[in-house]
Amino acid sequence: MSEADSYDETIAAWQAAGESGDALAAARCLADDVEVISPLTAQFRFRGRDQVVEMLGAAFDVISGIRFHTAVGTGYTRALFYHAHAGREEIEEAQLLRLDPAGLIHELTLFGRPMPGLAAVMADIGPRLLQRQGRPGLARVVNLATRPLAVITRLGERRLVPLADPDRVKPRWPRSQ
Repeated sequence: MSEADSYDETIAAWQAAGESGDALAAARCLADDVEVISPLTAQFRFRGRDQVVEMLGAAFDVISGIRFHTAVGTGYTRALFYHAHAGREEIEEAQLLRLDPAGLIHELTLFGRPMPGLAAVMADIGPRLLQRQGRPGLARVVNLATRPLAVITRLGERRLVPLADPDRVKPRWPRSQ
């Protein structure tokens, strides 16, 4: 099997694991020294297969209905995009994957949108991870700290952002053609 075939097989298996919400299947796509760069914090990274699988398990508890819609790249650098839900919020995530010579993912950088969906993920995933780590007190504190952001962004998205829609208001000055 060629290196390119190995990369393609890993990407296909990664997408299947994500769409089925299977953290253990996803783990088979990861290098031992994998590193995940989160869209939610710059304070730390998830390093090593065990940490990443734990994070993926919590993520799959929070994010549902993953459907990949675009894959770009060749060789050891790929980008994947999917639509999903975090509770009742829609999300779209972009994943930058870098594979090692064995065809396994050794770096995964995540990007997400829109803000209400990211806030919903943040409000749910942190407490779940902390619960899994046996830290229920800190899970409650993180839940209390992040829940207001999720509520505020959801409210802003539904009530305030539509007021700024450029198609909603006619300009007060003539536009040059």
